[in-house]
Amino acid sequence: MSSITPQILLRAYAAGIFPMAESAEDNALYWVEPEERGVIPLDGLKVSHSLRKAVRHKEFEVSVDRDFVAVIAGCAARTPDRRSTWINARIKALYTQLHRMGCCHSIECRKDGELVGGLYGVRIGGVFFGESMFSRATDASKVALVHLVARLNRGGFGLLDAQFVNPHLERLGAIAVPRADYHKVMEPLLERNADFFTFKQDDDPEAVLAWANPPQSSG
Repeated sequence: MSSITPQILLRAYAAGIFPMAESAEDNALYWVEPEERGVIPLDGLKVSHSLRKAVRHKEFEVSVDRDFVAVIAGCAARTPDRRSTWINARIKALYTQLHRMGCCHSIECRKDGELVGGLYGVRIGGVFFGESMFSRATDASKVALVHLVARLNRGGFGLLDAQFVNPHLERLGAIAVPRADYHKVMEPLLERNADFFTFKQDDDPEAVLAWANPPQSSG
């Protein structure tokens, strides 16, 4: 895929596929279309007691699109728990271009002025395609996700695509949807006039939790 461009990338997302790399060192990209797609229902986010407390106590300063490059770098960084990553230099460059085009966004969490967690993803119509998240402090990426879901609900989005379900996302409410069912839901939403920037209450924990609309859960 030597000729992949941001425009091709957007068309690929609209067709239900996305690129990955074998590793950060491998410059080649390949297309992925899972047989079962991970999604986080926007009315089904699971927020544990401890996570709810972190949001209410404003454990982190949360911002949007303040430092996209640092977020994608954080997602690409190796950690003791993540020895390898699929985010290579081409992925970074492509998604940074999408960000500059206004089609890719980041949510950042800072503690004492330092970036300690966040996530990024692609927006098309009423669909947000989550790409990756990272955390250098307890619950940082989870708090970013709560803020993201609040923002998507407030802005009229209909789908949060998580690509794959893993134990971490499953605890947050992610479910696996068969490919055909995913397309039935996703495709009409591509034309929805959703607004990523309607929500302006990231500094109001109660508004964040209300718009995230989590079910009561323990944990």
